[in-house]
Amino acid sequence: MGTIKIKNIRIYAYHGCLIEEGKIGSDYRVDLAVKADLSKSSKTDNLSDTVDYVHLNKIVKEEMAIRSQLLEEVAKRILDRILNEISMVKKAEVAVSKLNPPIGGNVAMVTIEMSKRRG
Repeated sequence: MGTIKIKNIRIYAYHGCLIEEGKIGSDYRVDLAVKADLSKSSKTDNLSDTVDYVHLNKIVKEEMAIRSQLLEEVAKRILDRILNEISMVKKAEVAVSKLNPPIGGNVAMVTIEMSKRRG
């Protein structure tokens, strides 16, 4: 078993409960970790024997482009797609962070972390 991580995927998106957030948008950060059996790819050196992180990044970008009020819903969609589209993945973890959230204070980010296991 091994882990593939993608850290600090930066995306501009339009999530949030406030009407202004849907119009103005905000900066987001997404971090992913997926667990899979990497023993075959470590021997074959073949992309088709591993989890393609380009595919993971594509899923994140597409799901972040769909407006949601809550980050929890975005995180769930990302996890569902990873497990539906990439059969090698046994477990996926995602953290979705809104940078400089409009919550009336000097806050660097608010983060939602979720995970999902196959089966």
